Amino acid sequence: MKMFRHAMIWPLLAGLLLAGCTRDPVEFPHADGSLFELHVPPGWPEPPLRADNPLTVASVKLGKALFFDERLSLDRGISCASCHHPDRAFSDTVALSIGVHGGVGMRNSPSLANVAYHPLLMRDGGAPTLEQQVFIPIMDEAEMDADPQLVLESLRDDPVLTTMSMQAYGKPLDLYVLTRALANYQRTLLSGTSRYDRFLQGDATALDDAEVRGMQVFNGAAQCSVCHAGFDLSDHDFHNVGLALDHTADAGRQRVTLNPADRGKFKTPTLRNIALTAPYMHDGSMATLEETIEHFNSGGLADPNKDPLITPLQLSPDQKQDLASFLRSLTDERSLDVVE
Repeated sequence: MKMFRHAMIWPLLAGLLLAGCTRDPVEFPHADGSLFELHVPPGWPEPPLRADNPLTVASVKLGKALFFDERLSLDRGISCASCHHPDRAFSDTVALSIGVHGGVGMRNSPSLANVAYHPLLMRDGGAPTLEQQVFIPIMDEAEMDADPQLVLESLRDDPVLTTMSMQAYGKPLDLYVLTRALANYQRTLLSGTSRYDRFLQGDATALDDAEVRGMQVFNGAAQCSVCHAGFDLSDHDFHNVGLALDHTADAGRQRVTLNPADRGKFKTPTLRNIALTAPYMHDGSMATLEETIEHFNSGGLADPNKDPLITPLQLSPDQKQDLASFLRSLTDERSLDVVE
């Protein structure tokens, strides 16, 4: 069966392909073990890194090279960066991304900001680790539609990548190296340098009056902070927000759990860099922040699985405008990509 995007075997398949995947400490003989220095924003916890994939300078640099390499789609014009643009907080610019065959994907490509902290990946939580998630876009027929072994054959003759692989993991490029390097590069994409963060750190001038009022709406009348909480502005949980009534095409979290109670639930996205990551929602159906705010203000559609927190808010026009202003203050003041 080739319809990979409709199959529910990704975590198991990736686990089988990742030979020797453990969380035990691993040393890579002959590799450069210099650790990559993550600049974690003040007050944030350290991300949960993996002992079996040390975050080294060499592995991160290799991962970045692979992230932008169209040979991951067998040189058919699609790289990871094709759907996760650095200048858009590593999200896409269209509702549904275009794959190697010109067709559209199943969901909107989310920002990769702070994925190092996410306990589950993908909008339905179908991938438990960044290492395993790598296989999904490569093998999905709507995205890269490639055989990982053929991808490796297209990369192994590259002397630059070979050298980088030896420096990072002490061996030539293989599936083990490919998945781990890509995962480590993504772990460096930390978002926490917005004007909002400066305000929280004591700079009272970082937000203007409208943005401060919007923050008060966010935490109060709009109840946004119930789900968009913490340093990542996400509870990393799954909710049905009343976006649609028919989930035949995409059941959301239910695709993974097979639990009818999860029908139409999707992972709460981070709101960091939200001004850069339009269009919004899992299907890219909302073009602007104002449209998205209006959806939540209305209470959404009467889906029987809708989260009880999603109710009409009755925000005034001024409150909605201030809330949009606050959300635009969540944009980082530096690039997420800090890898040279």
